[in-house]
Amino acid sequence: DIERAERMLEKGGMPEKTTLWAMMETPLSILNAAEIAAASSRMGGLVMGTSDLVKDIHGQHTPMRLPVIASLNLCVLAARAYQLVIVDGVYLDLNDADGFDASCEQGLELGFDGKTLIHPKQLESANRVFAPSEQELEFSRRIIAAHAEAEAEGKGVVLVDGKLIENLHVQNAQRIVALSETIAAMN
Repeated sequence: DIERAERMLEKGGMPEKTTLWAMMETPLSILNAAEIAAASSRMGGLVMGTSDLVKDIHGQHTPMRLPVIASLNLCVLAARAYQLVIVDGVYLDLNDADGFDASCEQGLELGFDGKTLIHPKQLESANRVFAPSEQELEFSRRIIAAHAEAEAEGKGVVLVDGKLIENLHVQNAQRIVALSETIAAMN
């Protein structure tokens, strides 16, 4: 299906920046997550279809999403292995704001970049959870600055607030700052 979609884009003369996103909503898609993520240079992201997935595995919707947690993790791993965006599935109960917030927090903790929404009233909460906080942004900028200063002085180790900072922390800090700048440019 991905190769066919890619051919359609090429036949239609769509520019290279036009990307494909795959819905991950069946057991077979989960079992083939890495292959799907790697299927095309146009692949831009994965979107979790958790409602269909729960139905297909004969599971139940639970607050902590235990029936699909392994599937969520596999898809996050596939997305990260191929540098793709990954968006978490919907939260169905529009009257449960606390449950929605908890689902967003869980998605963030699992490594998702955002969440699919079914109603505009979910937007503010999702943006609050998935966008870097001012505190995260400020700490990230201090990490980047401290690391640059240490490198300029020929030091291999730097501490920020008593925490050892390694390259992986700097890369994450740069990702957080870039995400914040992207969000700011959209507003």
